[in-house]
Amino acid sequence: MNKKTVRDLDVNGKKVLVRCDFNVPLDDNKNITDKTRIVAALPTIKYLLEHNAKVILCSHLGRPKGEFNMDYSLKPVADELSRELGLDVKLASDVTGDSAKQLAQNVKEGEAILLENVRFDAREEKNEDSLSQELASLAELYVNDAFGTCHRAHSSTAGVAKFLPSACGFLIEKELQNLGDALNNPRRPFVAILGGKKVSDKIGVIDNLLEKVDTLLIGGGMAYTFIKAQGYNVGNSICELDKLDLALSLLEKAKQKGVKMILPVDNKVGKDFSNETETMTVKSTEIPDGWQGFDIGPETIKLYEDELKNAKTVLWNGPIGVFEFENFAVGTNEIANTLANLDDCTTIIGGGDSAAAVTKIGLADKMTHISTGGGASLEFIEGKELPGIECIENK
Repeated sequence: MNKKTVRDLDVNGKKVLVRCDFNVPLDDNKNITDKTRIVAALPTIKYLLEHNAKVILCSHLGRPKGEFNMDYSLKPVADELSRELGLDVKLASDVTGDSAKQLAQNVKEGEAILLENVRFDAREEKNEDSLSQELASLAELYVNDAFGTCHRAHSSTAGVAKFLPSACGFLIEKELQNLGDALNNPRRPFVAILGGKKVSDKIGVIDNLLEKVDTLLIGGGMAYTFIKAQGYNVGNSICELDKLDLALSLLEKAKQKGVKMILPVDNKVGKDFSNETETMTVKSTEIPDGWQGFDIGPETIKLYEDELKNAKTVLWNGPIGVFEFENFAVGTNEIANTLANLDDCTTIIGGGDSAAAVTKIGLADKMTHISTGGGASLEFIEGKELPGIECIENK
């Protein structure tokens, strides 16, 4: 990683604008239901506070569509940060207006303030220079630590770096090291597990992984497109009929590259999309009409576990079944348990739903690394450049 990190900046006595990813889930009473993203940002914030920086934090939350909508206020985040840091983190009532300017002007060394939701300003998602300049005018240095938004070229994630000396925080550094090492310098055998609904969402990911992995295990809804492409019946299972040729070409590429690309051999199927639906287990190639595949079956679980036993690097992106329903979470849970019990293996969970699944069953601490970025992780695995990282100064 040749980008500057926060360690490369002299932050003593300086105002530092830090872009964090505080896009946390809230319940109806505006209580934070999962503070993973806040906790992930703390090492960088604490480092800056300990090194006498004047810290100005900013983030988005939800999709307020460029308007002030207090349903998306960062107040719950400011309250949580105050508790976590043991100091009063004041929240500006605007993004770059009078309140933000006044708080930024008065922030002292070892203190932190938080700007209101940057997406309350319509210029943010358009990456307009005027907003980038206004944000930059509040500070002397810029640190991006919001990995989850690095695939977006917005004013606060990329634009502001044009106007201030920049570096990335510890979270981005950790993400790039873990994901980067897995993709570019893996210990072998290197096994990737891909789930999720659609092949079309993961074309670039599959394509890039076929250049790097030894084995690729396919699960989730996308498996049925691959099975259908080979001429088998998938009943009412989710299936992209316009992607059958693509599925065949990916299977062919795997063969040419010498990659073992393994599809489910049996599936747990149901009549309706609900936890209470009637279920049965059938061969993947014989799903009857009127039935839908919602999880991998016991034979597939055994097959996948056997492949994972000897792995030295595992990258997992996307659940293997409809893990939100207890009846169809078995495959995802079993794979997570297998990974949690592997010895001497680097296990990387590529954000999004797979991270949620591992966290839900309490195995997050058993994994080497859980990415905080859904879309950003995917695009990184795909080999795309991320604007929020490209903009940071090189060492």
